[in-house]
Amino acid sequence: MNNIPNRQAICDVLMENAKKDKDIVALCSDSRGSASMTPFFKAFPKQSVEVGIAEQNLVSIGAGMAHMGKKAYCFSPACFISTRSYEQAKVDVAYSNTNVKLIGISGGVSYGALGMSHHSAQDIAAMSAIPNMRVYLPSDRFQTAKLIEALLEDEKPAYVRVGRNPVEDIYSEENIPFEMDKATIARFGSKKDKKLVIVACGEMLSPALRAGEILAEKNIMSTVLDMYCIKPFDSESLIKEAEDADLIVSIEEHAPFGGLGANVASVISANKPCKLIQMALPDDHVITGKSREVFDYYGLNADGIVERVLKNI
Repeated sequence: MNNIPNRQAICDVLMENAKKDKDIVALCSDSRGSASMTPFFKAFPKQSVEVGIAEQNLVSIGAGMAHMGKKAYCFSPACFISTRSYEQAKVDVAYSNTNVKLIGISGGVSYGALGMSHHSAQDIAAMSAIPNMRVYLPSDRFQTAKLIEALLEDEKPAYVRVGRNPVEDIYSEENIPFEMDKATIARFGSKKDKKLVIVACGEMLSPALRAGEILAEKNIMSTVLDMYCIKPFDSESLIKEAEDADLIVSIEEHAPFGGLGANVASVISANKPCKLIQMALPDDHVITGKSREVFDYYGLNADGIVERVLKNI
């Protein structure tokens, strides 16, 4: 079982690149430990900024540094960077189209035991609504590393949400099919037998793949699409994979509005109308508990996907 969280993969990539690129800067809001960025701060003190518990300042300072030619990576809990500093993300970063990457750590219900004040079930919708702001939810450490490497090569704003805990490896160093802003087919279903497409992002990809395995044993073949790129959304890949499907399932660690499921519904209804199941956190204050307990409670797991599919296919 992997014990390296996605946030650590971000730090590793930034540290490797910061050795030769002194324009890379990391900013934290009293969150360097939670962000796994302590090694970066120790190794590159002149490329590190600690602003304290002041998320608005975090984003504005990052934008100012980007205007001076720096590549700013701003780390803060997703629940705060997507709400407290929303105006700064909208105006200082996106409106000015500055080279700032907002890293929302401990996203979704990673802070489950701390309750709804620390949940971020609205961040995908909020950040996606800002012009110029791209939104990404990588599924494992290998995809996270590839994403950060790609983001280092451009100068456009982006929001990246990662969870707090290590997640199961989906890919490997030898096999990480990655193309920027293109969904990855994580499980192939044969065109002849495929009846189902499961679209997932972030930590929900792992249960989606397990569900695909269980359903295959019941002779229900599926394709699992890793839609790590929420915005820009890869409509082309979704339409192509949904061409012969009888049922599409979307699953996400987010509220049922404005996220992955909403994007899938919009594309499918306009291009390939068919039955769609949207699995997400409820439009309610989510229960308190560890991430796995929360997922199991709401059926956001392999068994929950299988149950919904068997009832609808």
